[in-house]
This record gives sequence, structure tokens and C-alpha cells, in this order.
Amino acid sequence: MKTQWPSIVWRSALLLASAMAAPAQESYDLVIRGGRVMDPESKLDAVRNVGIRAGRIAAIRSTPLAGKQTIDAAGLVVAPGFIDLHAHGQDDENHRYQARDGVTTALELEIGTLDVDAWYAAREGKRLIHSGVTVGHPPARIKVFKDPSRALVPTGDGARRAANEEEITLMKAAIEKGLQQGALGLGFGLQYTPGASRWEVLELFRVAARFNAPVFVHIRHMGDAEPDALTAVGEVMANAAITGAPLHIVHITSSGLKQTPRLLQTIAEARARGVDVTTECYPYEAAMTELQSTLFDPGWQKVLGIDVDRVEWVATGERLTQATFAKYRKQGGMVIMHMIPPEVAALAIAHPQTMIASDGVITNGKGHPRGAGTYARLLGRYVREQKALPLMDALAKATLMPANRVGLAQKGRVRVGADADVTLFDAARVIDNATFKEPTLASNGIEYVLVSGTAVVSKGALVGGVMPGRAVRRAVQGRLAEWRGAGLKRQRAGRVFCPRNSASTGRPESGIPTGGTGAGKL
Repeated sequence: MKTQWPSIVWRSALLLASAMAAPAQESYDLVIRGGRVMDPESKLDAVRNVGIRAGRIAAIRSTPLAGKQTIDAAGLVVAPGFIDLHAHGQDDENHRYQARDGVTTALELEIGTLDVDAWYAAREGKRLIHSGVTVGHPPARIKVFKDPSRALVPTGDGARRAANEEEITLMKAAIEKGLQQGALGLGFGLQYTPGASRWEVLELFRVAARFNAPVFVHIRHMGDAEPDALTAVGEVMANAAITGAPLHIVHITSSGLKQTPRLLQTIAEARARGVDVTTECYPYEAAMTELQSTLFDPGWQKVLGIDVDRVEWVATGERLTQATFAKYRKQGGMVIMHMIPPEVAALAIAHPQTMIASDGVITNGKGHPRGAGTYARLLGRYVREQKALPLMDALAKATLMPANRVGLAQKGRVRVGADADVTLFDAARVIDNATFKEPTLASNGIEYVLVSGTAVVSKGALVGGVMPGRAVRRAVQGRLAEWRGAGLKRQRAGRVFCPRNSASTGRPESGIPTGGTGAGKL
């Protein structure tokens, strides 16, 4: 009998090809099928299938993909997970609110903490979403001056007294230690520390510059009452130009008030001349801070442009009177100030220089609605309803721009190789529900939120029993880059840390406010 060798070889080749193809079809942990993928970096805006493997985006194709799990994303936008650069709420309560608003990374950068290692260690293994922190000037002042404050910012000598050279040296050493521990930068709340001299601030900018660490600043003055917000912006821009430290000015609208258009113009002109300066705003017309802070020292009405009737006591929702203002200021606590002109808020949100950041915190269900509704409000009210800016531009402000500011090269993007931090929302329905009376109401239209490829929100509801969030830290020269995930320790600097302003995604970390964090301000 004659052997049919060509036929046998052909059949064998087909069987081998089939065997090789079968695993490939099942090689993804999760497939997002048929969603409108919008990537602000590449400007991709098309229906695609996204394959996720081992916490990373492994494929983006127009052809079908197969995986162990599938999300039917028809009719949904598939966007990078939102990155909140200004999130004071750093516990599980706040992370639940943030996740339902599409946030996958929440960073405390304005005020920061002092013991950076302790801050991260306290959250290890308990984080729903990613988080990170700066080393902070306010907590450094609290320690050096032995300030009695147990809140976010100093209220005694740490706020009001000028530092001598020895005290400045102590603060420089504390800031340098925090940066060596992988802090994401240096945070300032200059309006809350009026005793800090220009020289003290410049000296600390110099420390940050040696690490190429960004500096996140709540500027010294606000509004158009002299010394005004423009003067304060000039101070920190000069520091950035002198030292070379990257600069980020927080909540430009609540600091600028009616001066905001001039501040934005100044920032744009400085950037055009090579100054590394960025800014942010939130989509609300009210701010929040601590009533016992120096912001409410005599003369505050002229600075803020409001009186007590526009100040709301967070604990009860009541508007203040002269009597209750004095009572609660002595007691201490959070207040909401209804003071940002609507036209200023709208202008800043649409401005090409601004990122979107919440400045949010909610404690036991009390706080500002920005802690639960910032991003859905941006997408629903300002993009869809008011048409203040295109959807792609809004997504860039919530994802790519903040990622670039902190140096997160694998976040803020939907591309192959990027971290699988993804938010899926219905552009026709997304809207915020949180109000000043009910600040914890969840947003509508945020259907799925993935953190490192793990769903923390599914079909609009929180997923229980998962803590996929990881630490976001900078790489420091001489400090080993580590990824400690699933009980493993792997040296993978390219995987974990981005060049220069780099950040890690370490093992899940969470939630108990320590050091200088835990409350929201302006």
C-alpha cells in the first residue's frame, strides 16, 4: 500500500496550527468587546475589542478576541481610568465614592504627609484603587514648630511664625527624606502657612529640584484683593524658573476667583517660554476648607468676596451667622464656601491648560459633592449638556494630562502595554447625582471600572471582596525599584517605574488617613 505522505503532512500541519491557535484565542483574562475606545494620546476614537492580560492591555483590535471573561461594551465609551491629582480622601469610604465616579488612581499631592514610608505601609493590601502621596511642607511645619493642630494644616506657630535658619534646615532635611522614600513630589499649602518666608519656600523648591520632583502648590493669596492671586502665582513661578522644579498650581478657580482668566493667561505665557507649570480645577462653584485655618483670619470677607451667609457648616448643612461663625471657628471643622463665579468655573474647565481634579474628601458621609461626582459632572454637565468642550478633550484632562504631570507613562492611556486601568461609561447617560445636601450619591452612567484589570465597578455597582489598588511612588536614584504583587518581589524598573518623574505600581495599599492627610481644602 502506498503511503500518502503529502496528505499526512498537510493534515498534521493543520492539527498543529489548530492546537497553536486554540490557546491564543483564550489567552486574555478579560475582553472588552465592541466599545467605543477613546485614547487621548493617540486620538483613537473607534469601535474596538480590548484584550487584557496580567493587569495590562495586551491587544486592541477590530477583529474578535476571546478571553476567560467578557464585558459587552456596545454603546459604552472605553476610556483610560480617571486620575485624580487632588484627592484628600484616602480611605476605603472615599475610594468607594471615587471608584463609582470612574477614578482608578487618587493622589494626595497638595498637602501630603511627612513620614512617606509609614503612609504607604498603613495602606498596604487594603486599597480599592491606586494611590500615592507627596511629602508635605504643612506637616513639616507642624512637626518642626510643634504645632498643636491635629487636622490637615497648622493652626498655631506652624502657621504663623517665621522660621529661623535652623528650622528651615530641619524642614529641608524632612522634605529630602520624604523624597528619598519615593514621595511623588513636594506639597505646599502656602495660604495656610502665612508665616513661611519667601526664602523658606524657595529653599524647599531647591530640594525638590535636586530630585526633579514636581511641586504642588496652593498659592499664598487669592482673588483680586491685594496682595492678590497674581502676585502669589508670580512667587511660585519665579521659584520654578530659578530652581528648575516642575510646578503645578492647584484649584486655580478657588484661588483665582475673578482673577482666574488672568492667571490662566499668565500660566499659558509662562509655558510658551519654557516654564514647566501646569494647573487644575474642579467643576463646582463652591470650595471647602477648615474653618479654624488662617484663611478665615480677620479680613477674609474681602479676600473671598463673600460673607458668613455664603459659608455652610458641613456637619449640619446650615448657613452661618456671625454667632455661629465664631462658635464653629473655635470648635473647628469643615465649611463649604459658595464663592466661585459660574462663568469662571466654565472658563477654567474648558481652558486647554487645566486638568480636572476633585480636591475631594468625605468623612462619614459628610463633605463636598466633588468627592463623589467630579468626573461624571464634567462629562454629563459640561461636555454633553453645556457643550463647553469636546469629549476627547475632557478625557485628556482627566487622564493623559494628570498622568504626564506625575510621570505615569503606563496610565492615562488605552494602548497596548499600558496598565489596564479602564473606565467604561455611557456618554448619553453619565451624570453626577451628589449634592451639597447628599454628597455621597453615586454618579449614573459609570458602568464598569477596572483597576489593574480587575473590576471594582460592574454594571454600575461596586464589586465586593477585591482590593486591586497599588502604591504609586517615584523612583529615586539609588533606591531599588520593586513591584511587590501577589507575594512576589520583582526588580523591574521598566515595568514599575517611569523615567524621571516615575511611579510604581506596588502591591495593593489602602486606606487609613495618617500623617498630614484626610481632609479637603479649597
